[in-house]
Parts: sequence; C-alpha cells; structure tokens
Amino acid sequence: MVAAGRRGAVGRALARAGHSVRDGPEATLVRLRDRAVATLRDRFARVRALGGLAVQAGLAAALSWFVAHELVHISQPVFAPISAVSTLAASVGQRLRRTVELIVGVTVGVLVGDLLLVVIGTGWWQLALIVVLAIVVALFLAGSAAVVIQAGATAVLIATLSPSVRDLEIPRFMDALLGGGVALLVTAVLLPLNPLRVLNRAARPALDLLAAQLDATAGALADGDATRARTARSELRQSKDELKAFVEAAQGAREASTLSPVHWHERRGPTGNYVRAAEPIDRAMRNSGTLIRRSVTLIEDGEPVPEPLPRAVADLAEAVRLLKRQFAAGDEPKRAREQALRAVQVAGHAYREGVGFSGAVVVAQIRTTVSDLLVAAGLTQEEANSLVRRRFGDLRASDDPQRD
Repeated sequence: MVAAGRRGAVGRALARAGHSVRDGPEATLVRLRDRAVATLRDRFARVRALGGLAVQAGLAAALSWFVAHELVHISQPVFAPISAVSTLAASVGQRLRRTVELIVGVTVGVLVGDLLLVVIGTGWWQLALIVVLAIVVALFLAGSAAVVIQAGATAVLIATLSPSVRDLEIPRFMDALLGGGVALLVTAVLLPLNPLRVLNRAARPALDLLAAQLDATAGALADGDATRARTARSELRQSKDELKAFVEAAQGAREASTLSPVHWHERRGPTGNYVRAAEPIDRAMRNSGTLIRRSVTLIEDGEPVPEPLPRAVADLAEAVRLLKRQFAAGDEPKRAREQALRAVQVAGHAYREGVGFSGAVVVAQIRTTVSDLLVAAGLTQEEANSLVRRRFGDLRASDDPQRD
C-alpha cells in the first residue's frame, strides 16, 4: 500500500516536471495573470472586511477633536484623535483594554515627569532619567507594551514641553481620556459592527481549512497515500493566522455584546454560543493536527487501515462543515452534534476490526476532537465525554451509522 502511494507520488512528480518543460511564455503569462487576479481579489476582500474599521476611525478622530476643542476647550487637541485611532487600531476585542492602557500610561508619564521636574529640573540627562523611571513604573504597574509606550512618550512631552507650555498635563490626560472614550462610543453606539457577521467572516476560513484537511486525510487513509496525508498535515500547520483571526473575532464579539446596547440581547443567543465555541474549536484544530500526524505514520508504517477508519475521519470533516453552517445561520447545531457522534461510532467499528498503534491513536484523536466539537456545539465537557463513551461502545445493529 505504501509502495503504491510512493509510486503514485513519483509519477505525479514526473508529470509535473514534464509539464514544466513544455511551459512556454504564454503559460507563464497565464500564471502571472491568475496570480495577479487572485492577489487583487484577496485585497478587495480585505478592504470589504475591514472597511468598517476605516469609517469608525474617521468618525472617532473627527468627533474626539470636536469634543476636545469645542466642549473641553483644549486649543490644540492633537492627542485626542491620535488616542481614538490608536484605540480602534487595537485588535478587535481589545479596545476597552487599549483605552484603559492609554489612560494608565499617560497618567504614569504625567506623574513621574511632573515630580521629577520639580526635583531635578530640565536638561538632557534629566530627560533620560524621567523616561527611564516612567517606563520602570509602567512595567511595575502593568507591563503592557501599550502602557509602557504611552508612559515613555508622555514623560518625554512633559520633560521637553512643560517648561515652555503651561498646564500641559491636564490637556494630555484629557486627550487620552476623550480619544479612548469617543472610540468606544463609536464602536459601541454610533457605528457598532454586527458581531455575528464578524464571527462568521473570521470562523469560515478556519473551519473550512479544518474540514478540507480532514477530508484529505480520509482520502489518504483510504488510498494509502502518505504524500497526501503529509500535505494535509502541512496545510493544517499553516492555520495559525486563521485561528488567531477567529479568536480575536470572538473577543471582539464578546466586547461588542458587552458594550453595545444594540447587541446586549445577543449575549445569550447565537453570538454568545459562537463566542463560547472559540476555545473548543481551537482545541479541535490542535487535536486534529495530532490525528493527521499519526495518520501519516500509520500509512508509512504499513499498519492496517480498516474500512470504517477513513469513513470516520470523513464524518468528522462533515461535522465541522455542519457546525460552520448552523452557526452561520444562527441555528442550534443539533445536526452537527449527531454527525460528530456518528464519526465516533464509526471509529468504534474501526477499532474493533483491528488497528495498530498509530491507528489506535487516530481513533483516540477522533474521540477527543468530537468531544471538542460537542462542547463547541453547546454541551458541557461532562455531557460531551459521556456521549462519546456511550456512542463509541454502542455497536447494536439498530444504531448502525450507515442507516439514516
């Protein structure tokens, strides 16, 4: 089986080599055109996905300047719009934290700068000492990079401009407070993003990638194709960006449903369920990586592959797709749960037909991944584990997974 897979891989490599020899200028131009079209498509998709952020940033910058200049009467409110844009530029889901960090950093810089100026005066070495101490205090209090940067920058402003600009401290503090506050107002009330839409947009690539690589692994197990399984393993290892985007989107949805009155009702609805699913989906992707890695070893070692084993992995991929579709529709993922349990039951058939060491690990990872998906679908960990154990051991004919 392994030898056949290797012969197939060699044949495909030779075919690709022959094809490349026949490539001429026209084929090169076609590839360049396709690549350019794909790049433009990706960039337009990025603009569509993040265009709302640009509008939010523009509104927050203008509104924070207006409030600082017209209502608080700060003559040159430069830092208010900067603080607003800085808050909005933070990762989605971390804007409240960024506002607090701005205020803490500015406060530390103002206090340290003012106290030291009274004691040691101004000059180049005084500037160095003020910045060092402001950063040390910021590290001691928070340790966040944003707090440290704000404390250091504010200390520089206080040390260099205070002698020539009167009452700089209060405007600097008010600018940070107003900018961050206006940014939160824009994102929570004036132009709130739809958290469910943000989640769907972020989760789709991660779940599509997971389902595709599980399908590829199922095919590799069925055909004894180690090359295809290795490719699936490599592809899933490249999922960090998709997974990070999904986790950040979950944080943003949690923030939006907490801060925005428009979305308060969604904390216990589809958005809340989606947010709670982020962590178990993360675990499912990691456990699926182990499943695929052991599948590669299984094929390379020539272990037996019972017919139900590839089917169980394919059923697991279908469960991921169902979970994605039902979350996107705002439905309770009952079909995804049943499909996941079907994968466990088929894996039980494979285990009883006889597997080797790596095959047993693959079966165990199917069980673990299904448990993760059930938790993502709204069950508790105890409920998920109990259902997995029960379905894995239930081999009665009436529960045959082939029956619908």
